[in-house]
Amino acid sequence: MLPGRADEARLLPLGWRRWILWLLLAVLVLLMLGVMVYLAGRYEASQVQARIERDTSDAVTDIRSGLTRNVQSLQALQASNPTPNSWAIEAAELLREHREIVRIEWRDSALHTLSQVDTPYRSSLFDRSGRESAQTDVALACATARRFNGPAYSSSYFVPRIDGLGLEVVELCMPLISSGRVSGYVLATYALQEVLSNLVGKQLTRSQELSFTEADGTRLALHGSARRGTRMFTAQQLLDLPGNTLVLRLDSWHSAPSLFPNVMTALVTAMAIALVSVLVLLAKDTRRRLAAERDLADALAFRKAMEDSLVTGLRARDLQGHITYVNPAFCQMVGFGSDELLGHGMPAPYWPPDLVSEYEQRQAIRLAGNVPPREGFESVFMRKDGSRFPVLVIEAPLINAQGLQTGWMSAFLDISEQRRIEELSRASQERLQATARLATVGEMASLLSHELNQPLAAISSYATGSMNLLRQGDSTVTPDIEMALRRIAEQAERAGRVIKSVHDFVRRRDQAREAVPARRLLEAIMPLVTLQARKLGVRVVTEIEPGLPEVMCDRTMVEQVLLNLARNGMQAMDQPEIRDRVLRIQARKAASNEANGWLEWSVADQGAGIPDEVGQQLFTPFFTTKAEGMGLGLSLCRTVVEQHGGYLGFERLSPTGTIFRFTLPVKKTPAP
Repeated sequence: MLPGRADEARLLPLGWRRWILWLLLAVLVLLMLGVMVYLAGRYEASQVQARIERDTSDAVTDIRSGLTRNVQSLQALQASNPTPNSWAIEAAELLREHREIVRIEWRDSALHTLSQVDTPYRSSLFDRSGRESAQTDVALACATARRFNGPAYSSSYFVPRIDGLGLEVVELCMPLISSGRVSGYVLATYALQEVLSNLVGKQLTRSQELSFTEADGTRLALHGSARRGTRMFTAQQLLDLPGNTLVLRLDSWHSAPSLFPNVMTALVTAMAIALVSVLVLLAKDTRRRLAAERDLADALAFRKAMEDSLVTGLRARDLQGHITYVNPAFCQMVGFGSDELLGHGMPAPYWPPDLVSEYEQRQAIRLAGNVPPREGFESVFMRKDGSRFPVLVIEAPLINAQGLQTGWMSAFLDISEQRRIEELSRASQERLQATARLATVGEMASLLSHELNQPLAAISSYATGSMNLLRQGDSTVTPDIEMALRRIAEQAERAGRVIKSVHDFVRRRDQAREAVPARRLLEAIMPLVTLQARKLGVRVVTEIEPGLPEVMCDRTMVEQVLLNLARNGMQAMDQPEIRDRVLRIQARKAASNEANGWLEWSVADQGAGIPDEVGQQLFTPFFTTKAEGMGLGLSLCRTVVEQHGGYLGFERLSPTGTIFRFTLPVKKTPAP
């Protein structure tokens, strides 16, 4: 897609705008360079500080190790139960080896001096002030040593000299234990200046200065003459001694780091030059990048609009079966949002629970690389609300730009409407076929009514003639014969009326309705019902509610309805396992109002009942469960009842059996 003029004006800034942009980039590069130089200096300073910290820690370790060795040497003075003279000789030798010790004393348990030796490298330490001036510090150090049951150090104090100078010293008191009791003490006086120069001084450089300081920074002893520089680095460490704690401070001076000799600065400069070059190249490619982004945005918008307009559900999965893409149509189809589906594996949330194992096997076959049929296959999905619907699934492998398969793309069509239309078409075809069969039955009924009227009329005439001949003869006519002949004539006439009613029903002629008492309808069919009941061993029970009004009906057709329901009930109990066979026929008032009154008939049996799948088609024309049946009896019964404005239905009885109920309108009484 080509950009328009407005887009060209937007994408091609004026010259001064480009210069401002480049100036901002240059300032940014210089700022980055300054920051990097600053960070490089900070890094170098941190390295120097870390080195000073390590040197200070090493110095503290050296001092602590030297003092520990001196304690061991002092303990060796008492190893062989020396006399004061022999002890003095060994102590003098120890002072010659350790210049940091300026005086060693041997005292008894009451701190009275038994022997003492001064260092040979300087005059007596207490010539000016006397030893008694430090007696308090000595007593405190020995009390601490006695409490610790080991060597203890006193606080540092200053001892003036005759030459006008002085030393900062600290006393070491080491108790002598004999038979579990303190028998005396060995005192060693340390000069802090000599401790720094003899135990640590050899490791100092010319740019370092080592000192003991107090907590407020006052120097107690100093060693080293540092060469001054532009920047000083300081580190402090605590020298923890039994009974006393000293602060060891190390000062070091360094000159400021030069700019270009610094490797980091040179590297940053090179990076800055490279960055400027890259920015120049990027400025040239900005126009093409913007155009590509605009084209990509247009393509994405086109794809989004196309996906939103689709009614076909789309779903993509990777080779492990996880969903990587769904379109809005698919989300609307299954009722789940895209956030609920993306990343979901098997089983999918829209799979019916009872079909999960089947679908997992199918997906395993698919993920193994077997390509599905191009025309697709049908499946069943379940919406989020639990409803199910059929879908047509069409799948194809997803191939990337390198020709490798990365997953599967599936298209889904909701075929619920198609299935509904197919079902309606099938039902229509069935209704057309039933109508055609009913038309054929109607033609047959018309033909049979025409052909049977004459034989039935002849039967009625012969029966009447036979009774007349028997009455005129000499022989006496028995009542049974006369009754039989009269019944033959009545049934022949009734058969004629039935045929005429069926003929009128088929031809859709108006039915001749009359007011008939309910008991008379029942009495008309009872001879035929009783005859069949005897054959099948059924006991018939009739219950007519007293005071029932007359019903307005086609008497012949309603009698056929009652007779058909009674025969069906007796046939339902014609099974060996049913011993108590009772057919109950009842008539009673139904729910009525001032405008319309109704009478309800019911026929109940004690058979095995009607299964649900049979009950759904029970009144369908030509549906039957009897080998010799045509499937028209109940259908015609319902039609007759509905033509009278009533309703015919059935329900199960507990524990077994079925009851059929139908209603008929009663005769309306004229208003007074």
